[in-house]
Amino acid sequence: MLAVLTKGAEWPLPTVVKIQHMEMMKSRSTVQQLLFEGIREGVYPGAVLLVARKNEIAFFEKTGNRALLPTPFPMKKDTPFDLASLTKPLATTLSIMKLFDEGAVHPDQSLGDLLQISVPPDKAAITLRFLLNHCAGFPDWMPFYRELIREEPQKRKTLLRERLLEITLAYSPGKRAVYSDLGFIMLEWIIEKAAGISLPRFLDAHFLIPLSLDNGLFFDKIRQKREETEFAATENCPWRKRIIQGEVHDENAWTLGGYSGHAGLFGTADGVYGLANLLNEHFHGLRDDYFQPKTVRTFFEKQSLVSGSTWALGWDTPSPTGSSAGRHFSPDSVGHLGFTGTSLWMDLYRDVIVVFLTNRIHPSRQNTAIRAFRPRLHNLIMEQLGLNY
Repeated sequence: MLAVLTKGAEWPLPTVVKIQHMEMMKSRSTVQQLLFEGIREGVYPGAVLLVARKNEIAFFEKTGNRALLPTPFPMKKDTPFDLASLTKPLATTLSIMKLFDEGAVHPDQSLGDLLQISVPPDKAAITLRFLLNHCAGFPDWMPFYRELIREEPQKRKTLLRERLLEITLAYSPGKRAVYSDLGFIMLEWIIEKAAGISLPRFLDAHFLIPLSLDNGLFFDKIRQKREETEFAATENCPWRKRIIQGEVHDENAWTLGGYSGHAGLFGTADGVYGLANLLNEHFHGLRDDYFQPKTVRTFFEKQSLVSGSTWALGWDTPSPTGSSAGRHFSPDSVGHLGFTGTSLWMDLYRDVIVVFLTNRIHPSRQNTAIRAFRPRLHNLIMEQLGLNY
């Protein structure tokens, strides 16, 4: 288990700081051509790709359409996407990192201690670390929205939290790794308890507003005064009976008022890059104004709680084979995927950030072609950066 560093402890700077700067992208047109191929192959209606190396943008282009139905609209570089599960690292985990940095929470605190309540015996062993590492025992997903939709909106979040405490765990905490929305719904509750304010308000106050990123990352589209047609469309939802555009696709998050700890964040490619680069700079010790650098390194380090798990604390790391990051990202990389077709990967050793946002589930979630396309794109990016070694 990863030891939590104490204040003032020393940690050597990562090797990346010593690497000589490589040439930027060899052929931008080659990458642009592959983005076009993604449209021709039906991988997605449209996409925005941003690639950065050592604080320099190497590639930032859009392709295709942000919506096909009910009316076609071309993609723009500043199109906001439903980031889906990128909410987990960029909102929920980020907030937990800040609370940890301030000493308000500790990774090995129990669920009962964090929530200051009595929890059922089967959940007494759950810790913050287990929740962030997707090994707390919760099932991957449950259709809570089917029951919650019958309740008054203001009561739904409380009722769901009570339900989470009651449900039977899928396995004993710490014994398996199962990617779980439920664990991150619980993490939102922990943030509210520790901070005394909601997740969106905490994220705004500590990151988005100070960084001037609140136009590029947000939970509430109304606050941004954007038209629905400006957003990348997602599914023709069989439950809501309409094309989803400008509102969260995830049914549980939608029923809970538009967001939860697992989904609900919207963002542009440069908005996602802004937060990713903030974390990257802190990781490399280039700044310490939002976190202590050792905090970021602690959360980015792959855990050893469950054999074979690739999870760090709230972040994923590349699988030895078949990784969505492709075959050229170093083991010292972190990233995450979003169900709607979004992804973020950061190679910490080579100082590369890749933000790839698509609307692959428009108009149907049955389109899974991105699974093969995404590593293919990442491979090409690293090859064009001269980092395929």
